Amino acid sequence: MLQIVKGVYENGQIVLEEKPAVKPHTRVLVTFLTDEKEQQSKGKQKIILGLLEGKIDTPTTSMNLLKI
Repeated sequence: MLQIVKGVYENGQIVLEEKPAVKPHTRVLVTFLTDEKEQQSKGKQKIILGLLEGKIDTPTTSMNLLKI
């Protein structure tokens, strides 16, 4: 069974926001999330949608042309 519980890493320990409903000595996987503000300020990139429209041929566009 997979159960997700939020928490924070403080002073070398992981502090959970709620008590998980699991047996003692249950194995866990820990993922550290980066701060959203830090992540946003590091690499703001503009994405220009449709930049290659009409310049590349995909199976979908080829099939649409055949229907016309």
